[in-house]
Amino acid sequence: MAQDDLQKHLDNAMYGTPLLKPEEQRKYMGTFRERCYLTMTIAQMKNTADKANFLKELTQHPDAKVLLNGAMASDLQSRYIKLINERNIKFTVVNDFVENTPESFGLVLTAKEAVNEETIDIEEKYPNQADTPIQTEESKKGFWHKLFH
Repeated sequence: MAQDDLQKHLDNAMYGTPLLKPEEQRKYMGTFRERCYLTMTIAQMKNTADKANFLKELTQHPDAKVLLNGAMASDLQSRYIKLINERNIKFTVVNDFVENTPESFGLVLTAKEAVNEETIDIEEKYPNQADTPIQTEESKKGFWHKLFH
């Protein structure tokens, strides 16, 4: 038994302590699902209604921390850093295991301990508030009207 403990100790020294639920931690930028208040994809971060709902969540959880995807476009990242700093919320830019795709998480609002929020996706938490394209008078006119006028 002592041999197993010694090997475990040597492995931890050489490779670091093994991660608990490593896939989950990669997905949620280094934290666990049960610690998340809210998640936003990079595409959702560009949506003004989702941004407003994110600000609502910040006021509800002033002790939370924001994890930002370090691979996203710097202009989008800096807009959110400015919003977060204005509210004196802690944040970390995560560069490990992140991608710059519209479906990738761009932002995770997280707690220090488990909060077990049932719904954490911003558009599921705040349904029917996504930006919808506003129809102009021109787009409401039919095909034949556009063709002959």
